[in-house]
Amino acid sequence: MKKEEILVVTPYSDSAMAMFAQHYELHVLSQAADPDALLKSIGPRIRALATNGESGASAELMDSLPKLEIIACNGVGVDAIDLAYAAKRGIRVTNTPGVLTDEVADMGMGLLLATVRQIPQRDAFVRSGQWGHTPLPLTARVFGKRLGILGMGRVGKAFARRAVAFDLTVAYHNRQRIPANEVAYVYYDNAIELARHSDFLVICASANSKNRASIGREVLDALGPTGFLVNIARGSIIDEPVLIEYLQEKRIAGAGLDVFWNEPAIDPRFRQLDNVVLQPHRASATTETRADMAKLALDNLLAFSAGKPLLSEYKV
Repeated sequence: MKKEEILVVTPYSDSAMAMFAQHYELHVLSQAADPDALLKSIGPRIRALATNGESGASAELMDSLPKLEIIACNGVGVDAIDLAYAAKRGIRVTNTPGVLTDEVADMGMGLLLATVRQIPQRDAFVRSGQWGHTPLPLTARVFGKRLGILGMGRVGKAFARRAVAFDLTVAYHNRQRIPANEVAYVYYDNAIELARHSDFLVICASANSKNRASIGREVLDALGPTGFLVNIARGSIIDEPVLIEYLQEKRIAGAGLDVFWNEPAIDPRFRQLDNVVLQPHRASATTETRADMAKLALDNLLAFSAGKPLLSEYKV
């Protein structure tokens, strides 16, 4: 029996692609010698599109797939998918929540420790032979400080659990206040007040058009010159040029970043800063978690093909 064809925007890992290929005939758009020719050839037959959080799916791409019924995103973030257009077309969207929650929270805690205690800088100090020859300034303490979490969803809650183990006092801001019997942390009505009462501000919120560049001067001024920022959500949430200015001028103490504007071609000024720790958007990038994500993305496609309920449909 002939396998159903699906279009893959950007290839997943070799093991994930092999798993998908057991069930579907795969066409990889980014690897096509002539992507337009590929879309013209197979577009009229494609009902399912597989993508990830970075590549997403534009309205233009969806337009080239007149029979498209489902977009399976291998990732939690769906901000790179034109959700309004998908809804207009009646195209269903799935993502992979839950399976990467703890992995991302781990990265967030790692970035917090690395940034505040300057672990990468100290590693470079030892490797360069300066130990014993060059004075080394002290760093700030982590335990016992005040932590603000912007976005108390799955990742925010997982990060908060880790923070409590470090004796951090946790507060949060969320689009909606969570009942106290579910989350007992202090709630602030806006990000500015949260930052004002935080030594460390960690961004765990999902990205959307309303919070684009929302972490800017007012929030960073409230965080202040002894405050640290960590972002494990989406780069779009931060006003990046403003953040660079504040890091250059030491108007905040430092930042740990896993996400950026224009990935992977990030602003080169970040590389010149000694008070920022940079990660190449790898919070979920472990063998185990990426395998779990790919399996959930595939299981959603298989459910769709079998006419069964989707496992993790994203509701706008």
